[in-house]
Amino acid sequence: MVEALDFPNISPILVSFGPIAIRWYSIAYLLGIFIGWFLISKKIDDKKTVLTKEVLEDYTFWLVIGIVLGGRFAYVLFYAFDYFVRNPLSVFKVWEGGMSFHGGLLGVIAVSLIFAKKYKIRFLELTDLLSLVAPVGLFFGRIANFINDELWGRVTYTTSWAVKFPSGGGVPRHPSQIYEALLEGLVLFVILQLAAKNEKIFARKGVISGLFVIFYAIFRMFIEQYREPDQQLGFIFGHITMGQILSFPMILVGLIVIYIGNKYNKEA
Repeated sequence: MVEALDFPNISPILVSFGPIAIRWYSIAYLLGIFIGWFLISKKIDDKKTVLTKEVLEDYTFWLVIGIVLGGRFAYVLFYAFDYFVRNPLSVFKVWEGGMSFHGGLLGVIAVSLIFAKKYKIRFLELTDLLSLVAPVGLFFGRIANFINDELWGRVTYTTSWAVKFPSGGGVPRHPSQIYEALLEGLVLFVILQLAAKNEKIFARKGVISGLFVIFYAIFRMFIEQYREPDQQLGFIFGHITMGQILSFPMILVGLIVIYIGNKYNKEA
């Protein structure tokens, strides 16, 4: 049995002013949105998209609404429905954590469809740009999960980098939040950036979006093997978790998006 690492003494609150507290979780979202906006702005400067910076600013506002509403309500519905039925006002306490990526994705898709129709922009052009920068937000979000001492991994006595999370019973666990930050964040970002460097791939609207969905699903299903299932849910059946159930269809969706994008581009 190896010696586990102690959880770093990092407060989930970055700074507070009386009753007002700024949490790392909130900073993670702000960083992800700001860096994403900056990277898409570079695409606009390089004339890689039909978007203008004015349209991008409006789209960013819509995205925030989609991420928060979709992510929060999907978490409530799929992961903690009974708790929120008993504590309905807790639905609005987003700063305390509790967001679903799959719900946030659906929220983003919904607002992007409306936005694309309003501004007469191709939907897949919006999602391609968003997919290129989304891993940045995922990276910071998972780091915030680690700092919040939440969503930790399963117990392990053979992993040298296992961590004793205070709320995880003080036993050595996989730092699954770091695994997700590296795979869903850093590695996925590099894959998509390399794909977008190929002018033929980037010109085929929908390919980048499809690759994002497929690789995210693969990485998420893999990491779920090391992540402790949500206490209120446990394993859905066998050793299958809710995260894996929600991720598996995404592979098919990603393939369909790539197919539709390629078909549309050929017709165009």
